[in-house]
Amino acid sequence: MDNSLTKGNIWLSIWTISWPMVIIMLGNFILGITDIYAAGKLGTEVQASVGFCMQILFFLTVFANAIGIGTLSLVSKAVGAGEDRRAVEIARQALFCGIIVSLLIISILFLFGQAIVSLAGFPSAIQDLSISLLQFYAFALGNNYIVIIANSLLRATGKAKQSMVVMIIMNAINIVLIFPLAFGIGPFSGFGAQGLAFALVLATLCGALLSLLQFKSQEWDGFYRGRIKLHRGDLISIVSIGWPSALMQIAWHSGTLMLMGILGRLEQGGVESLAALTNGLRIEAIIYLPAFALNMAASVLTGQNLGAGKVQRAEKTAWMITLAGIAIVSVISTAIFIAAPLIAAYVSMDAQVQKETTRYLYYNLPVEPFMALAVVLAGAMQGAGDTRGVMRIIIFCMWIIRIPLAWTMAVYWEWGSRGVWTAMILSMIIQGLLMALRFKGGKWKG
Repeated sequence: MDNSLTKGNIWLSIWTISWPMVIIMLGNFILGITDIYAAGKLGTEVQASVGFCMQILFFLTVFANAIGIGTLSLVSKAVGAGEDRRAVEIARQALFCGIIVSLLIISILFLFGQAIVSLAGFPSAIQDLSISLLQFYAFALGNNYIVIIANSLLRATGKAKQSMVVMIIMNAINIVLIFPLAFGIGPFSGFGAQGLAFALVLATLCGALLSLLQFKSQEWDGFYRGRIKLHRGDLISIVSIGWPSALMQIAWHSGTLMLMGILGRLEQGGVESLAALTNGLRIEAIIYLPAFALNMAASVLTGQNLGAGKVQRAEKTAWMITLAGIAIVSVISTAIFIAAPLIAAYVSMDAQVQKETTRYLYYNLPVEPFMALAVVLAGAMQGAGDTRGVMRIIIFCMWIIRIPLAWTMAVYWEWGSRGVWTAMILSMIIQGLLMALRFKGGKWKG
């Protein structure tokens, strides 16, 4: 396996692992905008419901992401140390465990879907639709677990291009299918909102199959040969690194659902504010894409450099990636800020939703550089295995700062949606600063 990322020019290593990740995130952004645009054409209720269901799916993929992060850290260090056989064994165990976990979660979704929607506190007008969509989207969950873990393995070994090809094909299939399945084509009338979910199911199935094909290459020799042996030490290491990431993502996504619950309980403009939050998050995805691409790059490069014993190179690389992320995010945020009303008009046909989406963007865009600071350095620390430090910061900023402030400002002080947006920007500034302090402290090196 390739450990060349630990040698030579640092900027070249960053570019080699980053640009395929940017393309992947760009594809995800285009898909997200297409999905929410289609949902908007089906109505404000559908748009709000789709946003809720997607948050549930993001929430339920935390275990796949946790397994992926734990495995990426172990595999990237093994590759950096030249231990290819060990890398393959860890990968086999991780993928097997991911499939088992996904089947358990899908079962829970079908058994308790109605309870989940009711507990979220959504307006009654969209509860029935949300339950129906959630059960459709559940079929995509198992496929997505395979895609997430397989792509983590490919990135850990420096094969970001292979990961990129899989994601491009999967997203392209999804985009092509959205409009025919939702609105129909020719004599076929389409499935409406359920068509959006059906498109995702088919696309993720193709993505899962393509991901599994990547491990038939000579580089992954033995991946499909023989019984999978679960080694207690490897599983403990994956869980030890991954569980803080899972808890962190649960805290983050449940916090986002809590924000949706606060907005849904507003006496005026609740559904419109929910739709605006959904739109805003999808629009911000174009800002997140370079940040999260660099997060992935920082994770791989930090892990491989530490595996090769190059601690100073790992630290220098992380700061270089962070500065690049802040610069890129600042430029994109400025452009979106200027065009905010036009973009809001594109993603919704409702005048009130357009106004609230624009307000959301005006509040949140100025603090996106702090988001980049937090996201990239979190990736570096996760690659080093310091997932607990990252977890503590995320939970603190979401549940000690963002949620209490949002409730106080939006409900108690009666600021409405502006209170939620204000809480979001204050917590993001604090999160960026705390992440920088944690990284500079150097505990991740040990």
